[in-house]
Amino acid sequence: MVPHVFLSTEKIATGTGGCLRHSAIVVRPRSPNRTMSSVLNVVVSGAAGQVAYAFLPLLCSGRVLGANQRIHLRLLDIPQSVDAMNGVVMELNDCAFNLIDDIVPTTDLQTAFQDADIAILLGGFPRKQGMERKELIAKNGHIFKAQGAALEKFARRSVKVLVVANPANTNCLIAMKNAPSIPTENFTALTRLDHERMRSLLVKKIQSLPEHRDISSNHVRNCVIWGNHSNTQVPDASHVVIHAPDGSLAPVADYIQDPEWIDSSLRPLVQNRGAAIIQARKLSSAMSVGAAIAGHMNDWLFGSSELVSMGILSTGNGYGVPDDLIYSFPIKCTGDGKYHVANVAVTPTVAKLMQISTDELESEKHDAFAQTDSKI
Repeated sequence: MVPHVFLSTEKIATGTGGCLRHSAIVVRPRSPNRTMSSVLNVVVSGAAGQVAYAFLPLLCSGRVLGANQRIHLRLLDIPQSVDAMNGVVMELNDCAFNLIDDIVPTTDLQTAFQDADIAILLGGFPRKQGMERKELIAKNGHIFKAQGAALEKFARRSVKVLVVANPANTNCLIAMKNAPSIPTENFTALTRLDHERMRSLLVKKIQSLPEHRDISSNHVRNCVIWGNHSNTQVPDASHVVIHAPDGSLAPVADYIQDPEWIDSSLRPLVQNRGAAIIQARKLSSAMSVGAAIAGHMNDWLFGSSELVSMGILSTGNGYGVPDDLIYSFPIKCTGDGKYHVANVAVTPTVAKLMQISTDELESEKHDAFAQTDSKI
């Protein structure tokens, strides 16, 4: 049983110039029997941003790491965002989540990453109007070079790292290269959002037929996203199966008897979904990103019954993708914090599109390492 807790607020330290360096909302257990070995140190960067605002309640309520997993939460952001980050802490405190032992908001990399078990890297430099792609990559490259070095110096060697800030694949590669003693398989980039967008669009199409309105998202399995988290990504429905409520199993083509829609309409809908949300909302995706992070981490740590999409190091893959890229593949998570790339057939059309995404990632890699002088 999770022990009852009471909440108190303590200022731990202040920086120079009257700026708050870090503070903690301390959650003190009333039970003396709790052991520290059962607590995970979880870092969330970009903690004052809208994605963190959507994700943190899922994390703190047990939807990500389990209903009994206690957490030491470290929130990291830039000095200009300290006030907003402290507001997030107050709201988390007001939620009275009983899995959180303490919350430490900070702008200091050591404070954030010391003995980290899990790092969710949301914070990056946003693309501004008129900014060239190389400039965006360079600015984010410096951020993730520093964070990779901090992971190398302070985090546990078993730390699991998920990079969400865009360009996520290349940012993940930079962080990984600057943390050489942490296993490369411990670094992943988020393409689960694209995976879930594809699933939702398939469900909507299937439900447009009256005889299939009982099909929901949990019945649609084995979506695949290849490549970069960008509009060169390759959504692949050729492996999707429908596990219907009556227990039957059938390929998606049995439900959507419109191969032209699958081949010509579905893919650009997924690729351009983020832009469509920005146009409608005047803000980028947040709620759906938070849900995708939760799904990615939960499957990575506890296993998945279906194929999922994750950006991982391409080295040694069996699909002809060059080594040393962070590339989205169909992944099977095995339930022990490990995973492997699934062996699936690739159509000639998908292979051609995968090459376009590969070329983009190689270009990003060249630009990033040329401008950040990162280890490679």
